[in-house]
Amino acid sequence: MGGFLRPEIRRMLYRWREVLAAVAVAALGLWIALDQGRIVPGFGWILVALAVPLGAVALRRARFAGSGDGPGVVGLIEGKVTYMGPYYGGAVSLDDLTALSLRRGADGKSFWVMAEAEQVLVIPTDAHGADVLYDAFTRLDGLSTSHLLASLRGTGPGTVTLWRRDTLPALT
Repeated sequence: MGGFLRPEIRRMLYRWREVLAAVAVAALGLWIALDQGRIVPGFGWILVALAVPLGAVALRRARFAGSGDGPGVVGLIEGKVTYMGPYYGGAVSLDDLTALSLRRGADGKSFWVMAEAEQVLVIPTDAHGADVLYDAFTRLDGLSTSHLLASLRGTGPGTVTLWRRDTLPALT
């Protein structure tokens, strides 16, 4: 069965798998809801009500996900983002993050730029496993996910600051 679908179709279905599952649950819920009876259709409407917000989140995740064909591997474990690339790598803690930017070069390649007080970590948006960064970025207070997704769709070169930590004044 591995050769049944072309690789690009398989990758596309894998990327949109959560959205497709939400649509399937909503369709099942509508089918049950439109059935005759009193109790069973209520269960169908509950399924539809659950599938809609889950589908909305899944749609944002799918729009965020890159191809995964870029250099390096991204990991997220307990609030720490790690990147292991062919030439450099590193790790940043989301609790210590001071700024998040998206940098796009003239060649069209884009990179996440994550800054801490001591270091800056640059991660290609199409690195393997970079889709887990959506969940990491949604933890940042004040980050607009619509602005994040709109900046990914941009085409011009430059750097867009997506989030910056509000610094608290020193107590001493």
